[in-house]
Amino acid sequence: MKMEPALPETDNSLVARRLRYIERQRTLRTGGDQPPGGDKPLGLSNDAPLAGQAPRGTGPLNRHGMPKLPTGQRQVPNWPVLDLGDSPHVSFDDWRLEVTGLCDNPFTIGWREFLALPQAEDVSDFHCVTTWSRMDNQWQGVRFRTIAEAAVPGPDAAYVLCTGYDHMPGTRIPYTTNLPLARAVEDDVLLVHTWEGQPLPQDHGGPCRMITPKLYAWKGTKWIRKIEFLAANQPGFWEERGYSDTAEPWFEDRYS
Repeated sequence: MKMEPALPETDNSLVARRLRYIERQRTLRTGGDQPPGGDKPLGLSNDAPLAGQAPRGTGPLNRHGMPKLPTGQRQVPNWPVLDLGDSPHVSFDDWRLEVTGLCDNPFTIGWREFLALPQAEDVSDFHCVTTWSRMDNQWQGVRFRTIAEAAVPGPDAAYVLCTGYDHMPGTRIPYTTNLPLARAVEDDVLLVHTWEGQPLPQDHGGPCRMITPKLYAWKGTKWIRKIEFLAANQPGFWEERGYSDTAEPWFEDRYS
């Protein structure tokens, strides 16, 4: 990781700006009403097409207060492989993560530096827009929130655009996906390198992919290589092609 410059301990120091950013995110997390049994899905109250709707699904409530299986989904025991038709092989030596945009401390890290960041383990479900769900996946990786806190997004940063190493075949169009910063920093959004105790399979985005358990899985970029903080929403690859901007599984929010 690029070393942070030595700054005086003033209100404008990087440390102070990082603390102010963390406090802004804490305010977002604690604001508004909470659904029964879990955290409020951050950003949902601002999604006009979903306002006033109750989450739909079957099964007991999960830790976020949502039915275990979202509406329109079926549970599967395997993990199907879906991609653009491009499945890049990225070695540990070649992998880089660039963090840029509206942030005070942009940086680029390699694999060893990524593994040196605080690690997290979590168990969460994976909901594909093509109507299947794989439950109780065991993940290990780095919380997106940890990356954001290192980068220190500025006060105007409200959205994130993530880019993968893969491209639409025959073009130079990369895979991208967008989401509000408030959704990206939720506790279960991780950049994962391990699944079920083994290195993340290459065809599922290894060596590193993003997961977004409360959103449809296309919002989690496979083979992730870049995170950009933005002031305005910029549609990603599938969003430009008719998929929903918000991607909320419990509202069957698949297409725009």
